[in-house]
Amino acid sequence: MSDTPIALISGAAQGIGLACAEALAEDGYKVILADIKPEVEAEGTRLGGAGYVCDFGDVDAIGTLFDAIEADHGPVSALVNNAGIAIPGDFLSYDLAAFDAVLGVNLRGVFVATQRAAKTMVDEGIEGAIVNMSSINAQVAIPAIPAYCASKGGVMQLTKVAALALAKNNIRVNAVGPGSIDTEMMAGVNANPQAYKMAMSRTPLGRAGSAREIADVVAFLCSSKSSYVTGETIYVDGGRLGLNYVMS
Repeated sequence: MSDTPIALISGAAQGIGLACAEALAEDGYKVILADIKPEVEAEGTRLGGAGYVCDFGDVDAIGTLFDAIEADHGPVSALVNNAGIAIPGDFLSYDLAAFDAVLGVNLRGVFVATQRAAKTMVDEGIEGAIVNMSSINAQVAIPAIPAYCASKGGVMQLTKVAALALAKNNIRVNAVGPGSIDTEMMAGVNANPQAYKMAMSRTPLGRAGSAREIADVVAFLCSSKSSYVTGETIYVDGGRLGLNYVMS
């Protein structure tokens, strides 16, 4: 074990999570990647850290993950709660099991990981940083993804609660709310020119964001440059939340 600070990023096998891991590695963190997908192990090794397979919908698995990281590498000083899922469906017929599954990963998993990381930070006297991945859907809703919208609204409030609870320990908790980002989740929109045009019509900057543009904000929130920022959600959305009409 070394004195190099350790960052844990969930949902890091690809997309935004992997971009966050790359940005934090560049900032000098030893990055620990976790994901339900087994390729996370190779990505962790590539970035000079480690990768662990973990289902963030499984409370016991999250605890086991932190135990293993602390035994193998040391305590985490930065946590990025990026793991998330979306299950679309009609509101009137939306399956309760699907609703529970989405909240299990996107909200309960965030709470469990935040609580577990914070306990060690407090015990070790680490003035750490926790960044939760929210969404513009914490503020604006899409009827076809009710559980996702509910979970991201919950992440926004959980971020505030954790920030207030941990402020006395100088542990900062913030969130990032992406808009339309060019990741696998947006692949269907990208493949349909009409759907892409509609999505961009409500994005003032007129383009999708990149995973790295989200990662750079996450890295800022994990750094000393944001030392007086806590309890906030920073929306990285190309101006979308400020728009009250569809642009031509």
